[in-house]
Amino acid sequence: MAGDSASRNKVTIKIPRPLYDKIALLIEGAGYNSVTDFVVYVLRDIVASSHEREEEPYTEAELEDVKERLRQLGYL
Repeated sequence: MAGDSASRNKVTIKIPRPLYDKIALLIEGAGYNSVTDFVVYVLRDIVASSHEREEEPYTEAELEDVKERLRQLGYL
């Protein structure tokens, strides 16, 4: 029963119908087989990007730039 094994490795995520419809229009002719394929692609990209950011901490110069901007805005 290969189908049973494959279905156990997936879950259903519910999104609002208007969002689904907009995505369907967005991906027309873009090479995605379905809205699900596109959403999985986007989520994998986001997760990969956030993981990369965790591994690359801010440099001292970047931290100083952020602190300076916060000072200018009156937060520090």
